[in-house]
Amino acid sequence: MRLLSKTEVRSKVLYCPAHIARLEAAGLFPKRVRLGAARVGWVEQEVEDWIKQRIAERDAHTDS
Repeated sequence: MRLLSKTEVRSKVLYCPAHIARLEAAGLFPKRVRLGAARVGWVEQEVEDWIKQRIAERDAHTDS
């Protein structure tokens, strides 16, 4: 299992940290893992699955 830093997550999903936090709070993005007082990470597979889900939703709309 690999954890992604905030910078790595931003580069994968192209959202600013504030938007990522809003999506997390709404239950629309994988939750961060608190690693320490000032450090968090995201499970890479969860982020990858979230991206795959976005692609599947896009493709479902294009097939109609």
